[in-house]
Amino acid sequence: MKIGYTVDMFDTAIIGLGAAGYTAAIYSARYKLSTLLVGEEEGGMGNTAAEVGNWPGDIEVAGPELMERMKKHAASFTEVTLKQVRVTKIEKIKDGFRLTFSDGKSEEAKTLIFATGSDKRHLNVPGEEEFAGKGVSYCATCDGFFFKGKTVAVVGGGDAAVEGAAIVAQVAKQVYLIHRRNEYRAEPYWVQKLQEKTNVTLVLERQVKEIVGDQKVTGVTLDQPFEGSDQLAVNGVFIEIGATPAVELAQGLGCALDDRGYLKVSETQQTSVPGVFAAGDVSGGSNHFAQFVTAAGEGAVAVSGVFAHLQGGD
Repeated sequence: MKIGYTVDMFDTAIIGLGAAGYTAAIYSARYKLSTLLVGEEEGGMGNTAAEVGNWPGDIEVAGPELMERMKKHAASFTEVTLKQVRVTKIEKIKDGFRLTFSDGKSEEAKTLIFATGSDKRHLNVPGEEEFAGKGVSYCATCDGFFFKGKTVAVVGGGDAAVEGAAIVAQVAKQVYLIHRRNEYRAEPYWVQKLQEKTNVTLVLERQVKEIVGDQKVTGVTLDQPFEGSDQLAVNGVFIEIGATPAVELAQGLGCALDDRGYLKVSETQQTSVPGVFAAGDVSGGSNHFAQFVTAAGEGAVAVSGVFAHLQGGD
């Protein structure tokens, strides 16, 4: 943990340790703002990306490596105080906000930037909770290695699912990619990567009805038969069906949501609550295009908004 400024009230508190949060901290420090950068999980969703091929300047870089570089950059400034702890409560106080942490301590800041990202969606089917960590995973690129030589199912049709299936196929004996529609919504790059694999079977227009097992996962039950049976024997299930924005703390302050459940922001990334900004996957900015580059961009824009707010410019 790096300790920066000692202040009674930070100029800004950035909540979230991903691409948006780290970038915001870098820009905040360059504006010479006393900055609290706080979050529970370093790297956020960035740690789930095995391969990043669209970060400018890097032809290919692993997500965890990119996040570590961003963290080191942000932590290199004396203006930044980094705390790895969960924020449990935020309340409005005179001239700012008070953040309470899971360790019982608290800090105060004049402004806030929510860079809280998103949380993985669940299938909410029988067996999912029971076998979580016992064959059920929400990160194929993180946990695929543990299923070397085994048969697994990946559920979903977006970038995370198709990328995950392509990555897991490098070590698994057999991969079933289960999707409720008859086509995938993933980036063409990853669809092509998947098509190059000979050990991936597409299970289209099917949904997982139940995850079954004994001590560990042994299979899934489908809502309709595939190749004559509604049962697939698998050793693991990777659930990659998207994520929901982590807006709970912001909602507690009265921040408005857009029609898709993301924090509604202005062109400066300010929410409906003065002095409260948002950036990255939690925000409805950048046309809901959740990418490292848009998260970083929004983090930078949010800080410019914070600076203007502190100067009385809004």
